[in-house]
Amino acid sequence: MGNITYKTHGTCARAIHFTKTDDGRITNISFDGGCNGNLKAISKLCEGMKAEDIAEKLRGNTCGSKNTSCADQLAKAVENEA
Repeated sequence: MGNITYKTHGTCARAIHFTKTDDGRITNISFDGGCNGNLKAISKLCEGMKAEDIAEKLRGNTCGSKNTSCADQLAKAVENEA
């Protein structure tokens, strides 16, 4: 497992960084760009959660007229690393 960087698509945030532990938990979540306060909150709320739980909760969340969001991109990032 280890440190992962995911390049986002269709969001203000450019990348998501996180660590995936050996037991599938996600820690140390941070975003490059995006809405700083909201993304800090998402990071705190998801800290230590299992990847599949993050994906289930955040998948499909949209932002404005976009068909994705930073939260949706986090779901995709942890799914891709499952």
